[in-house]
Amino acid sequence: MLKVTIKETQNPSILKFEFPEFISRNQNFEFKNIDETSPSPLAKQLFYLPFVKTVYISGNFIAIEKFSIVEWHEVKELVAEQIETFVDKGGKILNIEDSANKKVPVTVYSETTPNPSVMKFVASKMLTKTAVECKNIDETAASPLAKDLFTFPFVKEVFIDENYVSVSKYDVADWMEITQEIRSFIKIYIEEGKTVIDETQLVKTANHEKQQEEYFEKLDATSQQIINILEEYVKPAVQSDGGNIAFQSYDEKEKRVKVILQGACSGCPSSTFTLKSGIENMLKEMLHDQEIKVEAVNG
Repeated sequence: MLKVTIKETQNPSILKFEFPEFISRNQNFEFKNIDETSPSPLAKQLFYLPFVKTVYISGNFIAIEKFSIVEWHEVKELVAEQIETFVDKGGKILNIEDSANKKVPVTVYSETTPNPSVMKFVASKMLTKTAVECKNIDETAASPLAKDLFTFPFVKEVFIDENYVSVSKYDVADWMEITQEIRSFIKIYIEEGKTVIDETQLVKTANHEKQQEEYFEKLDATSQQIINILEEYVKPAVQSDGGNIAFQSYDEKEKRVKVILQGACSGCPSSTFTLKSGIENMLKEMLHDQEIKVEAVNG
């Protein structure tokens, strides 16, 4: 008989039900309602529970996000029992072919960045919708790939966004010696269907996004303009270099904009020049204010 293990996540609304073996090696699934569940008879069955909001299937687990009408301690055993009974009676978890030996061909190539300590590894498929930065192995709860990359002694930091992985190295190693090794490792990792990002571990849930929208609406008009300029004009260029930029604050009295630099941009020798000659000048021109100053919180 099947026995699933119940695991909590960083999001109190989401609980994971882990299987003793992989149930989906090559694809991740997210079902928002019963109409979307044609690939998964089990997900369809779970939506008959009135408190089920979203069902995720990835790797060796099913994760469920609940509505607030119940608490998990009241229903988690019921859900686990329903999953076990459904599978034990021959119910299908997924309708699609998902062989354990099947590999999804993926192309991964390396790109240099303006930061000599960082190499960007670009994949031919989307890896995440939410940027994840790991400064050390203790910060890798949301990314099994990042955790495994830290087993290489020369890996200092890992940043994952959209379809690329930016790896920061220690000076002890030279990129000519290690680039191919890292590229091959990432390529095989993705092809084998291993979990790059565990979406259930990310703080950026739908509720968090709603909070971000509310936060944006409460900002002053200048801060909103700055965010829109960074998102539309600056972020695409920064991402192409293997990094990310995010607005932190704007001091109207001092005319000071603080931004957060991540990935290849963090600690980059040319980041100061980019901030001053590029971003700062752009904001001065677009906001019609020559007193604007831009400062990086890190990097």
